[in-house]
Amino acid sequence: MASMLAGCTPWPEEFVDRYWASGHWRGNTLDNLLRDWALQHGPRTALVHGDTRVTYANLNRRVDRMAAGFLLRGLRPGQRVLVQLPNVPEFVITVFALMRVGAVPVFCPVAHRASEVSHLARLTEAVGYVGPSTYQGFDHMAMAADIATQGPFLRRVFTYEAPGTSSPYGGMSTDPSGCHYFPLDSVDAPPERARTQNADQVAFLLPSGARLVPRTHNDYAYQARAAAELVSLSEDDVYLAALPAESTFAFGCPGIVGTLSVGGTVVLVESLEPAECFTVIERERVTITSMTPAVAQRWIDELPMIQADLSSLRLVQIGGAPLDRAAAKRMGPELGCRLQQVFSLSEGLLTLTRPTDSDEAVLTTQGRPLSPDDEIRIVDADGKEVPDGEPGELLVRGPYTARGYYREPDARSFTPDGYLRTGHLARRTPDGNLVLTGRFKDAAG
Repeated sequence: MASMLAGCTPWPEEFVDRYWASGHWRGNTLDNLLRDWALQHGPRTALVHGDTRVTYANLNRRVDRMAAGFLLRGLRPGQRVLVQLPNVPEFVITVFALMRVGAVPVFCPVAHRASEVSHLARLTEAVGYVGPSTYQGFDHMAMAADIATQGPFLRRVFTYEAPGTSSPYGGMSTDPSGCHYFPLDSVDAPPERARTQNADQVAFLLPSGARLVPRTHNDYAYQARAAAELVSLSEDDVYLAALPAESTFAFGCPGIVGTLSVGGTVVLVESLEPAECFTVIERERVTITSMTPAVAQRWIDELPMIQADLSSLRLVQIGGAPLDRAAAKRMGPELGCRLQQVFSLSEGLLTLTRPTDSDEAVLTTQGRPLSPDDEIRIVDADGKEVPDGEPGELLVRGPYTARGYYREPDARSFTPDGYLRTGHLARRTPDGNLVLTGRFKDAAG
């Protein structure tokens, strides 16, 4: 069996061999891939946020120095660290720096509050927390400090401050419980020699409700690379990360990681408001972005009231829920670009409509699985496969779909032969596309 973080279920050896032989898995960690991308695209712009522009060379250098700073402050390989940051360059830098240390970032939505964050802290026995000191009126540092008093593990809090601001809490400090507080921009040290790490290991943990999904370097690098190929991403593309960066849709479908893998530019924004996003699209000549149906509806509804040049857009991905047909019909003509419907799970499965699909397929389906090695079953309440065209629960296993949840002993969400029971109701069309129609009421988990 492949090596794996304790509390995670590895792929059986026969599947490991298959995914290596097929070339899906290539044995390179995400943080090491960043080194390669920096060598290939050094002076090109990797990240944009407001007036901040970060080149590939500078991104890799900052990741190197932050990784060394984390080591200096006591973080070690295998330890879990909560990352709760908005869509800012520091999110990307922090995640890659933790991976370079060999620590495991635990992606935590910025909207999560004490109950959700403390649950993730207990579940992972996280030793560290990275987040804003305050953000949009909420005191994240006070929350982290309170969580630190509830258990013996969380002893390092790293606080992000927006450029031009300073923390109301001051610099480095230690509280009576022994928790140490560091400004994130102070986590900087001369880089050490690169560590050799195993791409079979967990790269990060993604939330799925109250559960966590272990994603390995091999499986996520494959997902992002294959998704980038499917949408023909190139170094000329500019991806707008408007959805939360910690969501798998924005992070790797192809999202941030896929865009960086081809030398493109990632533009990070902290708002989904049409006026703000349209201004950024015009200024940065954004070519691709992703959004939910609700956001898409707002964009096309408000488009006539906002003067902006969106002619650079070539593709808008819609995911998170099925898009209403009437809204789908408006998207392409009104935004002047191609529409792609997407279904993505933190657990792994990614389905997408193809550029060559008919308009009808794009308007009414969520496309086909990303990988030729994605194995799909649609079953009834008794686990028996239903004929094409009939609805049933969607089951999947494949080279980037996890085989279990982190520290989750209850195996009801997986079949004995390793299929994830997604809990989603789907039917398959005659041309092989999937139509997601809701939740499967009899799904376990």
